[in-house]
Amino acid sequence: MPCWYYDKKELRNTPSALDNIEYDTEMRYRKEGARFIIDTGSKMDLGYNTTATGVVYFHRFYMFHSFRQFPRYVTACCCLFLAGKVEETPKKCKDIIKTARSLLSDAKFATFGEDPKEEVMTLERILLQTIKFDLQVEHPYSYLIRYAKCLKGDKAKLQKMVQMAWTFVNDSLCTTLALQWEPEIIAVALMYLAGKLSQFEVIDWVGRVNKHLRWWDMFVEDVTMDLLEDICHQVLDLYSQPTPTTAPDSPPLLPRPAQTTQPSSSKTANGQEKEKPEVPEPNPPSVPAVSIPDVPTYPYPPSFTTTAPHASAYPPAYTNPPVVPPTHIAAPPPGPPPPHMAGPPPGVPFTPYVAPPHYPPVVATGPYYAPTPPSQPHRPYYPPPS
Repeated sequence: MPCWYYDKKELRNTPSALDNIEYDTEMRYRKEGARFIIDTGSKMDLGYNTTATGVVYFHRFYMFHSFRQFPRYVTACCCLFLAGKVEETPKKCKDIIKTARSLLSDAKFATFGEDPKEEVMTLERILLQTIKFDLQVEHPYSYLIRYAKCLKGDKAKLQKMVQMAWTFVNDSLCTTLALQWEPEIIAVALMYLAGKLSQFEVIDWVGRVNKHLRWWDMFVEDVTMDLLEDICHQVLDLYSQPTPTTAPDSPPLLPRPAQTTQPSSSKTANGQEKEKPEVPEPNPPSVPAVSIPDVPTYPYPPSFTTTAPHASAYPPAYTNPPVVPPTHIAAPPPGPPPPHMAGPPPGVPFTPYVAPPHYPPVVATGPYYAPTPPSQPHRPYYPPPS
């Protein structure tokens, strides 16, 4: 299976960076695409696993392609469409596009082209080839629940800490943590962050061993504090970034053929409406009148008073020849019919039939099926009493 984890140097050398897109701009595009998937999935009542799977597909896709070549919102819809089928919560492509239309502005939705459904369906094949058909993705949610069940302490504070860690996991999808670390390490780091902020200190846990200095040593080994601090700072940086009032436009796409005509602006440099010049209506060219002669009328059906001069060139009408009886059949001879032969012709002897001598005559000796004498009764006969 392919390795989907990269170091920070590789994350700064993506196809978008090679396409002259700054690192901060690329991170903003990733954040906007991930947030759009989360909002669309939430509006369509999709589960958190489906939404998270779509976001992971989104991040992995742009490790091989540039934001300048593939618009992020079209890719986001495609990732959510594929994630729904993988997580067995499928949604129709037209429904996803309809929801995206309600969340995006006209300028952003214009990146879908004239046929949005065809754009998403075509991009799905590219997405499958890009992620090498590695569709199964694990998320920190299951590890978060599993680890929380092993902790001991105040139930109310523990529940508050788990709820805060769950929120951090949701927000971590807007970062590239899914491309840096395994889901169990992300779950440990965000539970550590939530415990610090909610003032829940883990003192004891189920299955504690003397060699385990911290509670996460039982689940993940060789996790340093520097690693946990780095993951926590990447999530906290999301909340320190100012939210722009109007999202900037997408990066310009690849150059397309120029249009033959460009519409002129209807406003002047001062922002005032231009007066539309009066365009005179073109006069059609004059067409000279043409006189049409009268068409003579002919009677129908036509009547011919004279014979056509060419009628003699045709042969006369065909008539059937008279029927003559055939002559090849001879008539019967005159006189009475010949009598039937009553006996053999004279001169031909007929001797009577004589049986061969080696067959003895058959003498009847009696009936073949002679009746058998009656047998004795099955039981003795007792006469009736007198």
